[in-house]
Amino acid sequence: ERPYCGVPGRNAENGHYGQTLIIENMIEQKIVKKTCEAISRIYKQKVSTENISIQKTRQEFEGDFTIVVFPLTHFSKKSAALTANDIGKYLKSEINEIKDYNVIKGFLNLSIDDNYFWDFFVRNYENDKFGFIDSVDGKPIVIEYSSPNTNKPLHLGHIRNNLLGYSVAEILKANGKKVIKVNLINNRGIHICKSMLAWKKEGRGETPLSTGIKGDHLIGKYYVLFETKYKEQVNILKSKGLSREEALSQAPLILEAHEMLRKWESKDKETIDLWNLMNSWAYKGFDETYKRLGVDFDKVYYESDTYLLGKDIVEKGLGKGILQQKDDGSVWADLTKDGLDEKLLIRKDGTSVYITQDLGTAQLRYDEYNPEKMIYVVGNEQNYHFEALKLILKNIGKDWASIINHLSYGMVELPEGKMKSREGKVVDADDLMDEMFETAKETTEKLGKVDEFSKQEAENLYRIVGLGALKYFILKVDPKKNMLFNPKESIDFNGNTGPFIQYTYARIQSVLRKSEREKTEKKFYLSNKFSLLPKEKKLLKLLYDFPFVVKQAGDKYNPALIANYVYEISKEYNQFYQEIPILKVSDKNIRFFRIGLSQFVANVIKSSMKLLGIEVPNRM
Repeated sequence: ERPYCGVPGRNAENGHYGQTLIIENMIEQKIVKKTCEAISRIYKQKVSTENISIQKTRQEFEGDFTIVVFPLTHFSKKSAALTANDIGKYLKSEINEIKDYNVIKGFLNLSIDDNYFWDFFVRNYENDKFGFIDSVDGKPIVIEYSSPNTNKPLHLGHIRNNLLGYSVAEILKANGKKVIKVNLINNRGIHICKSMLAWKKEGRGETPLSTGIKGDHLIGKYYVLFETKYKEQVNILKSKGLSREEALSQAPLILEAHEMLRKWESKDKETIDLWNLMNSWAYKGFDETYKRLGVDFDKVYYESDTYLLGKDIVEKGLGKGILQQKDDGSVWADLTKDGLDEKLLIRKDGTSVYITQDLGTAQLRYDEYNPEKMIYVVGNEQNYHFEALKLILKNIGKDWASIINHLSYGMVELPEGKMKSREGKVVDADDLMDEMFETAKETTEKLGKVDEFSKQEAENLYRIVGLGALKYFILKVDPKKNMLFNPKESIDFNGNTGPFIQYTYARIQSVLRKSEREKTEKKFYLSNKFSLLPKEKKLLKLLYDFPFVVKQAGDKYNPALIANYVYEISKEYNQFYQEIPILKVSDKNIRFFRIGLSQFVANVIKSSMKLLGIEVPNRM
């Protein structure tokens, strides 16, 4: 049986990076097993490893690991303090690595001998794959992210989606999982027809080439134009006495858009040709943005290829009496028995809705990959949609519906408020990346960090710092929470920011470059052990935590755990760097250890940032 112990109260918001510790054949596992053995030997009681709660000792107390003793008094029939003393005495006699213990009320604090962490250091300090698990055979995990509509460019909300999806995929790979990253491009539907109709009426043949406007931005211009004209028509109809609902459904533009959708579904050549032309502009624009953002996909699906599969599933469900057709011809799923309401699957005019193609796409992916899980990275406004999707699949007999997981994330807002695509009040992803580049340039030049760089080196640094600031600022927030994005705050070389962590890495690389001439002697001197300073041991303990953090981030689909961990270790290293000499200490044993410790920290910073999709520069 693999021991499992809960660790309460460690919150990523407060600079910590976990809530649960998974035991993996290390000192904690030995402590847990021996604690169970102590209770059996001393109190003649059998206890499961699940009853033993172990956590990191709080900084204000002496010790490395703490056992919560209160629950164990049930077995000892003694006070918590006496029980802790009994167990502490037993553990110290049975586990060589425990050098001492102390009891604070109902908590048993255990101090681990420096040799344990020293041996851990020697085994791992040069391992640039430390904390990662090699890929194992098994069913893949399919993770969908991005999923843009071809009626507008990617914006800040899409950036959070893409960064989350890419990072979770990388974290799952680091946990030994086979991962397939997929994108579903929503290239059909009424919203696409709105852009097409506006361009047809007002575009006068303009193209990305003729205007110099990136294709997805050009299409977005016409989506906003449609909504502006549509709103004008609705207001006119309302002024004539129609209700808002009547005006919205009877405005000439929306009627034309629905007619265009019907023509598209009936394969009208003129409509299909226009659709192909404008979508090609969007695809090219998206690819440029993805490349710049540093995200990619193993496979791209298109809604136009999958919606008919969904319609087939609906037809079969209708034939079996599982789904219902109303008098107007529309098809619905009645989910009221499951606590939801009725869900529209086919409109009265025979056209499909978004969930229709999701049914088909889910079936297609299941047939293609037989996955362990299918993860959808989609904003929390679609929570109901995914509840309904799973229930419909389950109700029509798809036993695998349970493998669908919705990674629901909160909205991104700006200091000036919520974005609105229809009104053109959004921050386009391309524009934001431009702004981040310029802000990084201004900040780094002001601080004199590129004085010795060539123009090309400086511009590459601005790109790395700007993107790193953007990505880190977004990923350090728990995905479930709404967030406020402020570009100026994200580029700060102090505090919990990407540039601070990047600067820490560059600082370590400078130390390692200066120590290069002594590298050949390092291994010999590292075989000589000595007592660790508290700062050295604290860094080693943080490094020791890294595999646990990677495991937990994968279990919870939460890159914020990695982000807050790498900030904590960067902050600790900077304190170490400021207070303790590294290269100027005369004792070679100590000097080479501190160089090796710096190298270990750099490897873990680089690995952590890679999991977040962030580059780290060698010089700053």
